[in-house]
Amino acid sequence: MPRPPQDNTSNPYHREYGILQNAGYLAGSIRNSYPALFGIAFIGLVTNALMQCLWSFIGKFVIDMVQAQTGVTEHAIAPLVRLLILTTVIELTALGLHTLCDNRRGLYMMYVRMKMISGRVKKALGMQYEQLEQPDVLDLHEKACDATSGGMSGVEGMMRALYDCGVQLLLMLTAVVTVAALDIRIIIVIAAVSVLQYLYFRHTVRQDRRLVWDKLPPIWRRMRYMEQTVQNFDYAKDIRLFGMKDWLSQKQHEALQARQDKIMLSRDLWMKNTVFSNACSVLTTGAVYAVLIYAVVDRNLEIGNFTLYLGLCTTFHTAMGQFLQYIGRCKERSLEVDNFRSFMDFEAADESDCIDLPDSDSYRFEFQDVSFRYHGASGYALRHLNLTLEWGKRLAVVGLNGAGKTTMVKLLTRLYDPTEGRILLNGTDIRRYRRRDYFKLFSAVFQNVEVFAFPMSENVSMQTPEQTDAARAEEKLIAAGLGERLVGLSRGVQTELLKVIDEDGIDLSGGEKQKLALARALYKDAPVVVLDEPTAALDALAEYRLYQQFDAMIGHKTAVYISHRLSSSRFCDAVAMFKDGEMIEYGTHDELMQRGGAYAEMFAIQSQYYVDDEKGGGQHGA
Repeated sequence: MPRPPQDNTSNPYHREYGILQNAGYLAGSIRNSYPALFGIAFIGLVTNALMQCLWSFIGKFVIDMVQAQTGVTEHAIAPLVRLLILTTVIELTALGLHTLCDNRRGLYMMYVRMKMISGRVKKALGMQYEQLEQPDVLDLHEKACDATSGGMSGVEGMMRALYDCGVQLLLMLTAVVTVAALDIRIIIVIAAVSVLQYLYFRHTVRQDRRLVWDKLPPIWRRMRYMEQTVQNFDYAKDIRLFGMKDWLSQKQHEALQARQDKIMLSRDLWMKNTVFSNACSVLTTGAVYAVLIYAVVDRNLEIGNFTLYLGLCTTFHTAMGQFLQYIGRCKERSLEVDNFRSFMDFEAADESDCIDLPDSDSYRFEFQDVSFRYHGASGYALRHLNLTLEWGKRLAVVGLNGAGKTTMVKLLTRLYDPTEGRILLNGTDIRRYRRRDYFKLFSAVFQNVEVFAFPMSENVSMQTPEQTDAARAEEKLIAAGLGERLVGLSRGVQTELLKVIDEDGIDLSGGEKQKLALARALYKDAPVVVLDEPTAALDALAEYRLYQQFDAMIGHKTAVYISHRLSSSRFCDAVAMFKDGEMIEYGTHDELMQRGGAYAEMFAIQSQYYVDDEKGGGQHGA
């Protein structure tokens, strides 16, 4: 049964292309991925038609040859034997070619779909980060994934449906060309009846969907609820104490009966369709026989031609019905191809007029009245931010959760662009630069550390094996505090992480993942380092020590330390205090302490956690 049509009208990025355009698009994809598929499909079409029509013609020739003989002699039988042998050889050859082509056609169609999946993944990886959080874009991507997820639906499903249409069309043309020599009106009548059968079939599909399948979901929910309730031990006491057995049994019966009624209605609808279709077929067959018998009597139609025309009329009727079915399937699959193409044609920001990133020894960043609002949000996450980050300086960005700290970092690293205002790099709006080039300025460590199913060395370099310096990766892992763990690994930095690909892969603890992320930042060696609460899982004293160690490792680079705790603020050149999306205080640690404002109040509360009494280390950060 065909899938219900998808509602894409609410998505502003969705486009509709139509069957012909989508067929051309798929042809282009085949040409770019595996052009030999065209030849394989053509051979498959011809051999399929040959196998289905050959015996109709051979039957005619055999009857004609038998009628032409006056007796059963060796001389009379020899031509028949030769014809049958030749026909069998042709049939077997066609069967072998068709089987081979059909097998290869399915494999190569899947290959083309795999190439389209690669293109879809590449497209997704190249999209702007902020676009990945927009519901409409996510919906577009999800439907594009569905369009390439299976062989019978989506892009491959349409390729298969187009091929099937071609098979039936070739059979129809063969029948039309032959039968038209007798009476083209036979073909017209058969075609009209086939269209009538198809229209009634589509009517049945719509009725079945509207009266049955659109009504079943709430019934299914009731059935699942009743089954879960009567089998759930938590409900058992109430059911027994309140005597609910008969009542719940009745509810269960009502749900089952409602489902049964709908299923019976569906069966009735399809039974009527079957009766109508079979009746049309019987009447068509009777009409064909009547015309052919009349031709035998009135026009002296030979029995061989009678057999040929009868077989081809039957072939045409069947092919016409199948052709219309496949056309309907093409329409449905075309809607899914629309989904795929809508995503692939989704236009990212045009960077054709961007300028090259300056090759400089120092970089100065300036926020000028920057405000930002997330897509679909009613309020601003960041408002009227004016802030300068000088080259080689340390900036601590502090505040409670939800204050706007991470949003500020996403804007600085250009994962997002400001809604209002602008950010300057050495006096130039950062939107003038290509994102890919701009990203190279930053080594960022975020709170959620993601580990890839690659060797540890590649998890540090974040590059291909050929581009990875394993010795450098090991050096940075040791510097980040994973030296002892490396010693215990037989394959060292070549040890696979996770068990998704390699069964011998290892998992890292939360603390080890954070150290791995620090090693990534050290390996990249970018001019600007950003630590966005990577130590949230550590206690305050451990966080303070890690920040100090890492600060010593990065040397004279520019650094931004973000935390809702104040462990990094003492050794930074400046502190920016955020609250409710605004920077409410800015200055050095000492300056903000002297002001006695929100920063000083928060520091006074947190300073007790930075005292190491056991080692007599005194107060850290106070």
